[in-house]
Amino acid sequence: MSWTLDGYVAAVSVHNLQMYRQIGPPGWQLGWTWAGKEVIWSMVGAQTTEQGDCSKFKLNTPHCCKKTPNVIDLLPNAPFTQQYTNCCKGGVLPSFGQNPNASLAKFQVSVGDAGTSVDTVGLPQNFTFLGPGPGYTCGPAKIVPSTIFFAQDRRRKTQALMTWNVTCTYSKFLAGKYPPCCVSYSAFYNETITSCPSCACGCEHITDCIKSDSKLLKTAGIHTPTKDNTPLLQCTRHMCPIRVHWHVKVNYEDYWRVKISITNFNYRMNYTQWTLTVQHPNMKNITQVFSFDYTPTSPYQSINDTGMFYGMKYYNEMLMEAGKFGSIQSEILMQKDPDTFTFRQGWAFPRKIYFNGDECTLPPPDSYPYLPNSVYKRSVSALATVCSLAVTFLTLAMHVNFHNVVYDCVNNF
Repeated sequence: MSWTLDGYVAAVSVHNLQMYRQIGPPGWQLGWTWAGKEVIWSMVGAQTTEQGDCSKFKLNTPHCCKKTPNVIDLLPNAPFTQQYTNCCKGGVLPSFGQNPNASLAKFQVSVGDAGTSVDTVGLPQNFTFLGPGPGYTCGPAKIVPSTIFFAQDRRRKTQALMTWNVTCTYSKFLAGKYPPCCVSYSAFYNETITSCPSCACGCEHITDCIKSDSKLLKTAGIHTPTKDNTPLLQCTRHMCPIRVHWHVKVNYEDYWRVKISITNFNYRMNYTQWTLTVQHPNMKNITQVFSFDYTPTSPYQSINDTGMFYGMKYYNEMLMEAGKFGSIQSEILMQKDPDTFTFRQGWAFPRKIYFNGDECTLPPPDSYPYLPNSVYKRSVSALATVCSLAVTFLTLAMHVNFHNVVYDCVNNF
């Protein structure tokens, strides 16, 4: 933004451009390696996690002297003099699909012992980005056309002296070898409940899980997040931090209703501004959503089968830790598509479900609650009895042709 006697002042913007994945607690952390002997004199809107060795500075002490600084966002209650535009969210950024305007963080940094012109500034290297956990890989810094700024009246524009971009991408394979969630199913037409598969999220935490009625839950520290975000799970068959349950609830003449429940089994995590993305061929016909907000995503313009659900502000945007309040639910009403709608062969259940952008483990298709044939059989049996009585009555009383009556009865069911 401007040059100083020994360096420059820069404005840094962190954009979360992921459609479904938000940056949840404990928030983002941005790191890099200086090209030379740069130091950070001051920061507004963010801070480094460590100051480093600044003993060589006699008068003014820099904010950070580390060769590899790590920057984190300030908390919402930061003093006004330390705040900057779009700062102070505790590092939490909603997904771009949920709230594009809020999926941005900014801070200002004053760099010393650096270049004082476009030709002498050295670009930082080895950028790293951490969300709630690992999984992100950052590319090198690239110089791009200078950012343009408009005055408030939009009649004058200025530009930065120099701008560079860094792009970081997410890989679920780097984040962990197990998914963080699983899905279970049930339906009104079958008493069977299809549970999450055993060890759906791996069973690496099965030795230190806690039963829901354990007295250890009253111990101090159980509900305190760890520095590396290691979960403390409730003992379950699936051993997942999150379970999503899809229940086909009611069948109307022109509509059908589904109940969705999300349960948190992690005693050390509150999921702030969570998202739930569902892929189902009937998503395009959603009529009403209760207790959740909903946004159709349409990843492919010709196919509208994906929608994103998230909590209502100040109501259920935070999915509480495991325990009494660790569950939220909603119902969705969908209009039937006469060309595709059916309850047979598991059609009523979603094809994929993502929680916070991570794909959840689905049960095997052969375990889905099936549509029973008993109703059809009972209807056939009752109709056959009526036809039999009709045949007897008409044959004995009215002396009509027996074979014609049987033929008509059989063709009616």
